[in-house]
Formats: sequence, structure tokens, C-alpha cells
Amino acid sequence: MAEAIPAPATASQGTANDVLLFPKGVTLALLADSLVVKDKTRARRRRKKLCRVTVGRAPPRTSIPFYNVLWAEVIDGVLTINYADPVSKKHVRAARLTYPLGELAPDTVNTWIEILLKRAYGTAQRQKRAKVLVNPHAGPGGADKIWEHDVKPLFEAARMSLDVMRTKFSGEAIGICENLDINAYDVVIPCSGDGLPYECINGLGKRPDARKALRQLAVAHIPCGSGNAMSCNLNGTHRPSFAALAIIKGVRTPIDLMSVTQGNTRMLSFLSQSVGIIAECDLGTENLRWLGAARFNVGLIQRIFSKKVYPCEISMKVEIPEKADIKAHYKRERLEHDYTTRREKDVSKETSLAGESASSETDVGDGLPPLRFGTVNDKIPEDWETASHDKLGNFYCGNMAWMAPDANFFTAACPNDGLMDVVFNDGDISAAKYLELLTSVESGRLFDKPHVTYRKVVAYRFTPRNQKHGYISIDGEHVPFEPFQVEVHQGLGTVLSKSGKYEAAGPSGWEEASV
Repeated sequence: MAEAIPAPATASQGTANDVLLFPKGVTLALLADSLVVKDKTRARRRRKKLCRVTVGRAPPRTSIPFYNVLWAEVIDGVLTINYADPVSKKHVRAARLTYPLGELAPDTVNTWIEILLKRAYGTAQRQKRAKVLVNPHAGPGGADKIWEHDVKPLFEAARMSLDVMRTKFSGEAIGICENLDINAYDVVIPCSGDGLPYECINGLGKRPDARKALRQLAVAHIPCGSGNAMSCNLNGTHRPSFAALAIIKGVRTPIDLMSVTQGNTRMLSFLSQSVGIIAECDLGTENLRWLGAARFNVGLIQRIFSKKVYPCEISMKVEIPEKADIKAHYKRERLEHDYTTRREKDVSKETSLAGESASSETDVGDGLPPLRFGTVNDKIPEDWETASHDKLGNFYCGNMAWMAPDANFFTAACPNDGLMDVVFNDGDISAAKYLELLTSVESGRLFDKPHVTYRKVVAYRFTPRNQKHGYISIDGEHVPFEPFQVEVHQGLGTVLSKSGKYEAAGPSGWEEASV
């Protein structure tokens, strides 16, 4: 997944309020989409060095995209501008500009600052209040160092309010979020793999005011694990510092959540459920966490030639069965809907950007919404499609597109369309064909493969047959190898996203789909 660094703006004529003039020919100008700094002294300091000898020339003008501007303020007569400096393709770091006001009128500078911050943040909230949960044992390890060196300086430079905790054991974040004062924070930010976001969402879901909590408190993600799917989809990156910048500028975005029932247990899923080769490559490689994301590839190679199959029965409430219609649906979602506006079935009013509830005060104090299709222990509804699969190789249901930085499994996934994306394929195909399918995931071409079934559903039930032991993964978490049922809740959760949508490109050719 490539990181995109915004390009410098082209010059345009600004108004008087857009330009500050300092002594020695220094100017700060607000152009179309960037702050342009003209400062020869600063340019000389930023010249490259070779063996401690300054070489070459640096241009006197520097363009800082508004997206990279973190904060600006005047303290003790000095203007300070904090920004994210892209020091490489993999990393941004907090940097600052400082200029004494001199003869400049404070009111003039404060007006300029407000214009700068409005352009820098747009509809995004400034100075977010964050509950930060750091999992020191996430993925290959190193989350503490990532937080302290890559993320915290950026959050502090953006003047975010931070309440930081280190988790000590698995499941701890569930209790933290279940008992959290949701009025004290705007966002909870796990620094981890995808396991901690799963715990945060389920903790909010256990509250007596679950619906209110899930709408009011956004969940964001700093990637420190192996898969980091939440960050890939919402921040467009698996690089921690770029993710931090995306969260600082993130907009509140409603997201569908899924209820999973198994036995007498109900849990929430934000990402995926899998059975078959993908679940085995995830859960069966826990001993290889030190490899990071590469452990999934190792697991695939170990299992792909076995042609293992997973006999089962699958029942689904299918909404869109054909790939051409799915592309048309995706096109409508991308072009016709604002993903920062909450859409919920059976709700008469929509949510505003600030995240107010779309339903009554009584409703938002309730727990989780009732299950429309019952639990896994109930009779399967008559209008569901049921099929028996003797040679299933992989079953995968997703709510987001990217499952890992190079694994775009669900190209047609949308944040708030009230539908889940399901893909499945047989396991007795040749190893060469399997490799072709799995390599197509990286390019986002899995959707178009004839051996892959892709559907949009609102609910399903998966029942294993003739097999006592195996892996079932819910958001990367291991659950018993038993029947389970899933249904989607449109717009139940809230996240921070970089642009109000998933950052994946969508299925190939969706722009030409007929709607």
C-alpha cells in the first residue's frame, strides 16, 4: 500500500488577510491548498549535508500542504506553526516554524491563524480529546516505541488532549471501554493490531447505553500489529506516523457493525469472519507473530498445496447476488451518498456531522439493537438461501476492503450501506489456480475471478459439517469451531476516516457500471 504525500499547491493570488510579512523578506502566504513559506535563512539551514559539509542549494520557498498543518498559535509575541514534515515515504515527523511578531498587529496575526486552521482542518474536529490504548505486545512488538517516537509528538503538536494507558492482558480494553466516561473523550485510539479495536467496539457494545456510546465515541487506529486492516481502510496507510496524521485530520464516519451469535454468546464484529484457508493462515500462525504481516504469506504457502476442504452448510439472506449489480451498487454509494452522514434502517432522521443520534433519547440509551433474524439457535428464516458445500476451500465475509496492507479482498465494501460482502471458493482447485486467486487479491482483482463467488448479504449462518476441529476467525480473534450466525447493523458504529470513505479503489471498472 503506497503512501500519498500531498503535492504542493500551485501559486494563486491571495487576499491581504492571506499573507504575513516579516522582516528580512520573510513571507507566509496561504494559497489554494498550501502554506507557502519564503524564508532564505530557513532554506539555508535545510540544505543537504554530505560528510557534514553543506552542499547544493535549497529553494527559498517551501510549500506545506494544509493537510500537513497541525496547529498555529501566538505565545509571548511569537508565532508558532506546527506541521507534519514528510522526511521519507514511510515517515512524517512533527516540525515547527517560529517567527517573532515584531511590528505585526496581534489581531492581524490571529485572523490569519484562524484562516489557516480552517483550511487545514475543514470539517474535521480540532484538538480532539483522545483515550489512547497502547498494546505493547501487538504484532511483532514495539508499539511502545512507535507511540512515543512516531505518534505522540504529532498528537501533541496538534494540541490533542491525551489520556494514555498500556494494556497488560488480552481483553482488558473491553472492560476499559465498557466503563469509560464517553462524555470525556471524542475518540478512543488503540495502538495495536486489529485485536484492540475489536475489544474497544465490544466494550462499548456491552454498555447499557451501547447505541449512544457507539455513535458518540469514535474509534480510530494506530497500526502496530500484523494485519492493521482498520488503519489501511480508514487512514489509507499501515505506517504509524501517516496514520496519526490521518487521525488528526480525520472526519467522523458512521460504519456498519455486525452481530455474531455463537452458542449463547453475542459479539460485535467490525472487520470480518472467516473459515477455511484464510482463517488457518491467520490463527494458525500465531507462533510467527515476530514476522509481522509476512506470517500470513508463510501460512498460505504451508497450506495451499494440501487442497484441504471444509464441508459446511451456508444459509444467506442475499440482497445483491450478481457481480455486475454489485458494481452498480458500489457506484451509487460512491457518487450519491455522503459517508459522513449516518444512514440507518427504520430511522426517520439522519445524523449530523457532529454525531447526534438519529433516534429518540430513549432509543440512544438502550443497549445493542435487537436481532432482526434471531440467533444461531433459532430456525433459519424461510426466505434465506441454503446450500451444502462439500469442497469449500475458503469462506470470507467482510465489512472493509483491505484485510492487510496487500490484501484487498472486498473491493466493493462500503462503510455504511447496510450490507456485508461475502466471497467463497472451492478448495479442490489446482495449486496454480489457488495461487492465481490469492495473488489477484493484492491487485484488487479477486472480485472478477470466475472461481470466486461474491455477494452482498444482510445476514448468514455458517454450519461446519463432518469436522470437529478447525479455525473460525472473528476480526482475527479465535472462536470455537461451531455454527455461528451474523447480521449487519447499518451505521451502528462511528470511526475517524481520512476522507469519509474507505481508501480502497473499488472493483475494477465500477465507474462504467450501469446504474
